[in-house]
Amino acid sequence: MGSKLSQREKAAILMIGVGKNHAAKIYKHLSEDEIATLTLAITTTKRVSQEEKDAVMSEFYETCVAQKFISEGGLEYARSVLNKALGEDKADALINRLTETLQVRPFEFVRKADSGQIVHLLANENPQTIALVLSYLDPKKAAHVLGELGSEMQVEVVTRMANMESVYPEYIKETEMIFEQRLAKMGTTDQATVGGLDAVVQLINCVDRGTEKYILESLDLLDSELAEEIRKNMFVFEDIINLSNQAMQRVLKEVEQTDLTVALKGANEEMKQFIMNNLSKRQQEMIQDDMEVMGPLRMRDVEAAQQKMVNAVRMLEESGEIIVSRGEDNDIVF
Repeated sequence: MGSKLSQREKAAILMIGVGKNHAAKIYKHLSEDEIATLTLAITTTKRVSQEEKDAVMSEFYETCVAQKFISEGGLEYARSVLNKALGEDKADALINRLTETLQVRPFEFVRKADSGQIVHLLANENPQTIALVLSYLDPKKAAHVLGELGSEMQVEVVTRMANMESVYPEYIKETEMIFEQRLAKMGTTDQATVGGLDAVVQLINCVDRGTEKYILESLDLLDSELAEEIRKNMFVFEDIINLSNQAMQRVLKEVEQTDLTVALKGANEEMKQFIMNNLSKRQQEMIQDDMEVMGPLRMRDVEAAQQKMVNAVRMLEESGEIIVSRGEDNDIVF
């Protein structure tokens, strides 16, 4: 029954089948066009038989399992496992469909390596090659690797990532082969879209406050338009001044008083006044007393405390408790 359905109908049935909570999580990974198309398909799906639902869910599960086997062990490994589980005919059909519609992402073996190995692997590479590899890594791992590079190299790499649009597959395959050989000693078809502004924003969101400031300030000198575009798409400590009072009060509930005191020690007067105005009278007095007796602080400690406040904003935004409007309208409201 499931084979008679179009891909759009199958997607709609899948979303209905998994329930609204899981469907909402899936929506977060879709583009606006995909959301609109899928939502229309769901709204036009009136009745779904249990047979259709079971067939679609089974196909989706098998596809996910097959893709996992392909990613972890390659096509032949996936084929051998699926032959035993599903039978040769069904396994072949599934593999053929996947190779037509899905691709294993490049540098899979690099993503499985630990950050220290990757840093060593990229130590003597040029900025363009490093930018290519980091574009395929998980943002947190990429941020850790970036943090281990020299300051000038960090800016070079971020600039290359932001301006990277497509890379010839021959270059990707050659780089993959070289790095795979190096990693072994240490213990796809069309042009691939990699990097871009989103990748840079995700990466900078994960680095420490000091690295974040250095990269953005350096980019101001090298490419002010790019630096401004990155800032519009991320939330930094200086943006706290644009929060509504309600949002600020909610954020402050997530920040330890010690961290808040240290963060304020390095903030300008306008920022200090704004944050203090959103605290109770007693809290204001306690923090004021702590700041008066607090000695000189290392800049990295101040930046770490400020980053904790930024992380609180990002966490609340991700959980849906506050909404962050980026661009020209930077207000945060409930």
